[in-house]
Amino acid sequence: MNTLSGETFFSTLPVFVDFAGVADGHNYHALPADWALATADIVDSSGAIETGRYKAVNMAGASVISAVLNALGNTDLPFVFGGDGAIVAVPPSGAERVRDALSAVQGWVGRELGLTLRVALVPVAEVIAAGLEVRVARFQVTPDVSYAMFAGGGSSWAEARMKEGRFAVPPALPDAHPDLTGLSCRWNPIRSRHGDIVSIIALPAGRGNTDAFEDLVLEIIALAGGEEREGHPIASEGPQLGLSGAGLSVETKAAAKGRRLRHWFVILGQHVLTSGLYRLGLTLGRFDPKIYRQDVARNTDFRKFDDGLKMTVDMDPTRSRQIEARLEQAASAGICHFGLHRQDSALMTCIVPTALRRNHMHFIDGAAGGYAMAATRLKKQMSSASGAP
Repeated sequence: MNTLSGETFFSTLPVFVDFAGVADGHNYHALPADWALATADIVDSSGAIETGRYKAVNMAGASVISAVLNALGNTDLPFVFGGDGAIVAVPPSGAERVRDALSAVQGWVGRELGLTLRVALVPVAEVIAAGLEVRVARFQVTPDVSYAMFAGGGSSWAEARMKEGRFAVPPALPDAHPDLTGLSCRWNPIRSRHGDIVSIIALPAGRGNTDAFEDLVLEIIALAGGEEREGHPIASEGPQLGLSGAGLSVETKAAAKGRRLRHWFVILGQHVLTSGLYRLGLTLGRFDPKIYRQDVARNTDFRKFDDGLKMTVDMDPTRSRQIEARLEQAASAGICHFGLHRQDSALMTCIVPTALRRNHMHFIDGAAGGYAMAATRLKKQMSSASGAP
C-alpha cells in the first residue's frame, strides 16, 4: 500500500484521467493518520426534497465544502459532495479552524435555510483503530481541476458515527457566520437531453467480494460510457445561461448580514453582463463567457467514488434500464447494494472564487431528489437484505 504523508498529501498525489481508474486500487493512497474527516449531512433531507427544497438541500451540502476550504485558504483538499451533505479531509494544522467553520455553517444552515445540519470531525486515527482505512485517489477532470475519490470504508464509517452523535462539533454562537465566498447556486435546472437524469449509488455488499464489485463498477462505467459525453448531464458547450430565482435567493443568504442587498445586485449585474457579452460574442478583459461555459461543462463531478460508485448521468431509457438490470442482478448475487432515482433535470451548485481563473468547481445532483432519494432506496434494500424490520 502506497502511503504519502504531510500537509500537502492531496496536492502531491499522482493523478489519473480515465474515470475507470476508480476501480484500480493502485490509484489510492492512505490518508495520514493525523488527518481528520469533516463530515456533514442534512437530517431528513428526503422530507425537505418532497416539499420541493432541492436547491436548499444542495446548497447546504456544498456550503460545508465552501466553509472548510475558505477556513483553510486551500481549495486543494480531498472532498466529496454528496447532495445532502459532504466530507472533507483536513490536515492536522487546520483542525481547530475547521471545527469553527463546521460550527458556523451548521448554525447558518439552520437559521437561513431552515434545515438541520449534522456535523462532526472524525480523526482518521479512529477509523484506523476500527480496522478500516481512508484511501484517496486524485481524478483529474481538466488540467485545472481534480476531484478526490475515497475508498477503504473509512468515509462511510465516519458518516455512520456522525449519525450516532459521535465526534460532534459543538454549536457556534448565534451570530457566527461561515465564510462562503464563491458559493454559487445560479444556474437553472438542466433538462435531460436523452430521456432521464439518473442518480445512482452502488456499494459493495461485503468485504469479501472486492474483485466482483470492481468488475461491476467497470461494467456500469462502460454502459454509461456509451452515451453522449459518457452520460454527462451538461452539453459540451456548457449549460444555458439563466438565473434561477430560487438559487438567487439562497445564494444571497450566503452573504453576511448587512451586505445581502448589495450581493443581490452584484449577482444580478453579473448575470446581465455575462448574458450580454455571450450574445454579442464579446469578452471583458480576461473573461470570455464562451470559455467559461465550456469550463463549467468540464469542471463537474457528475461521477465519483466514495466507498462505492456514485453517478448522476443523462441516459436514454433503454440504457438506464440496462444499468438498473445489471445492478439488480449484482444485488441478487450478493455483490452490491444500490439505489437509483430518475428525474427529468439535474441541478448544479458551484464554488467559483473568481470567474477569471479556470479552477472553478461544479457539483451535480438530480433535481428531484437525486442522491438523497437514491440513498433512501439503497437503505431500504440493505434493510431488506439483512432481514431488519
